[in-house]
Amino acid sequence: MTQKQNLKITLIIGLFLLSLGGWLLHMRIHPPQHDPVHLIPFLLGLASILMIPLLFFWSPLVPLAYLLNGLIVILGVITMAHFSLARLPEPADWSLKLIVFETTLADIVILSVKFILGKVLFDLEMTKLEKELPLRFQFWRWPNLGWWLVHLVGIGVIYATGNALLK
Repeated sequence: MTQKQNLKITLIIGLFLLSLGGWLLHMRIHPPQHDPVHLIPFLLGLASILMIPLLFFWSPLVPLAYLLNGLIVILGVITMAHFSLARLPEPADWSLKLIVFETTLADIVILSVKFILGKVLFDLEMTKLEKELPLRFQFWRWPNLGWWLVHLVGIGVIYATGNALLK
């Protein structure tokens, strides 16, 4: 086994365990039998645990795994942020303690690690690590982080618009 293969397996196990831990925590807080809306994160969590780590094992499917992993993270960040924003007290009562400890900020930070693990797995498989390549700064193009930022903002705006129109 090469060092690259060892790193890949270790990162996939880390992605699996992080996804499993997040899913179990979410099931404890929001069991799907109490509200049908919780069925969506239940199913996306199962996909994150079972399907995405397996897709990262096969080189031709790594871009698909990276895409699905990133989209699931974006959906999780948006919905958890909405959950917190919908339950915030009046702005006069805001404090650093409230924002850090009484919102889903910690959950969003943990979920962001899932994205970073997927990005590292993608880069490990899809880039020539042993070659020195010139830096081509195309931040807004796939698969760079700017592409994900555009989609996070775009999907967030669509989600917020739909939420506002359906009230």
